[in-house]
Amino acid sequence: MSVDSVFVHKMWNDHELSKMIDKDVPFPMLADQDGSIGKMYGIYDEDAGVETRGRFIIDPDGIVQGFEVLTPPVGRNVSETIRQIKAFQHVRETNGSEATPSGWKPGKQTLSPSPELVGNVWKAWSVKEAFED
Repeated sequence: MSVDSVFVHKMWNDHELSKMIDKDVPFPMLADQDGSIGKMYGIYDEDAGVETRGRFIIDPDGIVQGFEVLTPPVGRNVSETIRQIKAFQHVRETNGSEATPSGWKPGKQTLSPSPELVGNVWKAWSVKEAFED
């Protein structure tokens, strides 16, 4: 979503993105031309009439579970966003009985949150395993 119109989004998809990934953008692109959504999330710059680049992970209950806001010169990591979405989905599916440590991917080791885990993560979690593919 951006303050750009759906027409600008189409031009970006057709003349830029499709040449980089050899397909169309794999998700809906929305226009926030008046900045009202950006204002709600605190990323709309009134003076410039633009939104700061950000991503918000919102669960099915409408609760923001994660967000990242970056200034325009720095790009976002789509793979990391997808990894985080999968991690939030896993935690939700396990009703919070499992936690996903840094770098976690589906099929990798999770942690069981408990008072005993505090100060003992190093015993329970293999950093090397978490980052192996």
